[in-house]
Amino acid sequence: KVLVEKMADINLKEVTLIVGVVTACYWNSLFCGFVFDDVSAILDNKDLHPSTPLKTLFQNDFWGTPMSEERSHKSYRPLTVLTFRLNYLFSELKPMSYHLLNMIFHAVVSVIFLKVCKLFLDNRSSMIAALLFAVHPIHTEAVTGVVGRAELLSSIFFLAAFLSYTKSKGPDNTIAWTPIALTVFLVAVATLCKEQGITVVGICCVYEVFIAQGYTLPLLCSTAGQFLRGKGSIPFSMLQTLIKLIVLMFSTLLLVVIRVQVIQSQLPVFTRFDNPAAVSPTPTRQLTFNYLLPVNAWLLLNPSELCCDWTMGTIPLIESFLDIRNLATFAFFCFLGALGIFSLRYPGDSSKTVLMALCLMALPFIPASNLFFPVGFVVAERVLYVPSMGFCILVAHGWQKILNKSVFKKLSWVCLSMVLLTHALKTLHRNWDWESEYTLFMSALKVNKNNAKLWNNVGHALENEKNFERALKYFLQATHVQPDDIGAHMNVGRTYKNLNRTREAEESYMMAKSLMPQIIPGKKYAARIAPNHLNVYINLANLIRANESRLEEADQLYRQAISMRPDFKQAYISRGELLLKMNKPLKAKEAYLKALELDRNNADLWYNLAIVYIELKEPNEALRNFNHALELNPKHKLALFNSAILMQESGEVKLRPEARKRLLNYVNEEPQDANGYFNLGMLAMDDKKDTEAEIWMKKAIKLQADFRSALFNLALLYSQTAKELKALPILEELLRYYPDHIKGLILKGDILMNQKKDILGAKKCFEKILEMDPSNVQGKHNLCVVYFEEKDLLKAEKCLVETLALAPHEEYIQRHLSIVRDKISSSGFVEQPVFPADKTSGEEGDKLPAENIKEIRSESRPTQIMKTIESKSKKQLAKNADKETPQKTTKDIKEIEKKRVAALKRLEEIERILNGE
Repeated sequence: KVLVEKMADINLKEVTLIVGVVTACYWNSLFCGFVFDDVSAILDNKDLHPSTPLKTLFQNDFWGTPMSEERSHKSYRPLTVLTFRLNYLFSELKPMSYHLLNMIFHAVVSVIFLKVCKLFLDNRSSMIAALLFAVHPIHTEAVTGVVGRAELLSSIFFLAAFLSYTKSKGPDNTIAWTPIALTVFLVAVATLCKEQGITVVGICCVYEVFIAQGYTLPLLCSTAGQFLRGKGSIPFSMLQTLIKLIVLMFSTLLLVVIRVQVIQSQLPVFTRFDNPAAVSPTPTRQLTFNYLLPVNAWLLLNPSELCCDWTMGTIPLIESFLDIRNLATFAFFCFLGALGIFSLRYPGDSSKTVLMALCLMALPFIPASNLFFPVGFVVAERVLYVPSMGFCILVAHGWQKILNKSVFKKLSWVCLSMVLLTHALKTLHRNWDWESEYTLFMSALKVNKNNAKLWNNVGHALENEKNFERALKYFLQATHVQPDDIGAHMNVGRTYKNLNRTREAEESYMMAKSLMPQIIPGKKYAARIAPNHLNVYINLANLIRANESRLEEADQLYRQAISMRPDFKQAYISRGELLLKMNKPLKAKEAYLKALELDRNNADLWYNLAIVYIELKEPNEALRNFNHALELNPKHKLALFNSAILMQESGEVKLRPEARKRLLNYVNEEPQDANGYFNLGMLAMDDKKDTEAEIWMKKAIKLQADFRSALFNLALLYSQTAKELKALPILEELLRYYPDHIKGLILKGDILMNQKKDILGAKKCFEKILEMDPSNVQGKHNLCVVYFEEKDLLKAEKCLVETLALAPHEEYIQRHLSIVRDKISSSGFVEQPVFPADKTSGEEGDKLPAENIKEIRSESRPTQIMKTIESKSKKQLAKNADKETPQKTTKDIKEIEKKRVAALKRLEEIERILNGE
């Protein structure tokens, strides 16, 4: 025992060498991004965010989905997610830190593995095994792929648990309980990192019986036989062994029971595309599953062609005993059986080494072998991380045997060096494949062109780059490779939609819909299809509802999806949005409340419900729901923006500071959105902070030069603060973009007439208004004032009569008409009225004031209904103020020129904008 412990010690040189080799092989992984499964586990996983309670990590699966939901993969790895959360805490979503930690964990595993190797191999062979493990290309998926951290962490505690158990044998074969207790604890931790961690218990059992106690299979059978025949008693050593094994097995059983409770006795739902053999009949299922074992062994032996995804048609099913591939299965089992017989039958260090290597290869692989339950893949390179340890021990042990033959000594060193070098170079090169999703899936297509999922994933990568034409080619190829792939047809439909080819998009969605399994009475629908395939109903409905005449048809599709899965949250969300569009807010409210029953922690749902309450004219309830959304997600951009607008719209002064705070938070999150700055400007105008308002308006215009409302309100601000001449160039810019902006023309005409004394310019403005809208009272009245200023009293009188006919109840028009008529009668020249130059300026009636334009407070930021499928609905909350300063005449022309009456009036109506995604 002392000799074994001494051999198991590792020194600093060995650690330095292993760490250096790992760094040399994986340094370039630091420059890779988040790809493939990293997107779901890292980018889309809210469990990483500090705002998510820690307890949620222990309620959700690896991907952030509640374990209670049917769509959950049931992969329970909270400790791995916790390390992701620590990464997020330090660097948020910068991938380099995630890759760095993975590389460090791989180095740690390699060092601990060296220590394990020294229990069964000499120092040199142990180092060879550890180096081969450190550089093996099969590990790139586990190390360079961030989600592979589950393997790395589980392996650390897996090996630590085994090393702890090796110290459980005390003096005179007594039991050392502390190492056993530590082993049980480490097994539990390993299992919380990844499920396969629990298999270390089996390795401990084999170690206890055949290594620690020194039994061979014949000796064990002989001892057991004698006891059963009553010819002897159980040896003390065997009794101690049984006690230890019972403790281990009981602990394992307890962990299994807890694990089953966590998944609520439900297995994950996979489609036949994920693992075709799992849904195949006998003997196809058995022949294919058995063939996958030599396939995995071949990847360890010859990792020249690696692929990130081996699902769907990658490995064709073996449907006959005459398939030539069955020979590979037969040869594999023969070789494995020979090694097993050698290791169990004969005593000696060599057989013990082989036995432990076989255990490390076989036992950790059992969860991925489809032996007890089907898995969601055909082959996965990352699950070979721990089994490769046994392979490396076998290779190192075999190399040592060859080295002992002096005739092969130099050749064995040359061959070993070549293997280590080529593996290291392959690993270094393979890392670059994980640089981006495009490079990863293109490298996979070089190995395997029969996997529709790979064609789909390349299409997704191109789609993310907005390269829809190229993406379509890959999606179409996926449908050719796997014509019955529902997801591929959905991808084609979505891409056609992005290319505005609506007819082809609908045809593709209809094809996907036709491939859906039909409802069988008495059989659970969800058990036969992946939940995400039901999105075909959502996508098709989202497409056809763009046609106003097909809204009922779209609603029928949403209801069909709900009838298939009453817990289909997205169907309720999308239906709620449609019902709003159909002006059925009460039914929309019901849909969102149903969705909230399924997920009360969804900030987007609370936000959508707030929009419904706005439609129902219940602003207080809307604000309450906005606030609930912000409690769940303080950075919810649309909730920040629209709740601030709602507070501003309420007119309550006490709400303005909070509205300003939320708008500031919004512009911090969306610094390139001009709407945030514009509404800060409007809020400042409400608070009479003219300088601040001017700054915010200018920022909005800088970001969006043609921002209609910002341009107009900045000009209005200048007009109200006696800076009319600064308003003119702003109005010129507004009218350059929007020549038909009536309020802008009114304001410009008002400034030209009252400040610039440009009667002709003002006249052109008012005449243009009447060309566009002959019934515009304000424009018509101001044109009458122009005629009065031109001393054409008869024309002014006629104009005012026409204006009064348009607005017979406007008192100021009647008053102005009286002034003109008095002027006509007092002039004495009916046919050619002249404005008297020597008229006393203080006399009432010298001048008619133009009806000044009124302020509109509006913004163009859309309020968006949150969705996760294809389309986005946007509707606008507008900031309006119906303030008006009473119209009044003056006694003095000069006083009229200095003082204009400012008034506020609505300019634009609340607009609804629907944008397709």
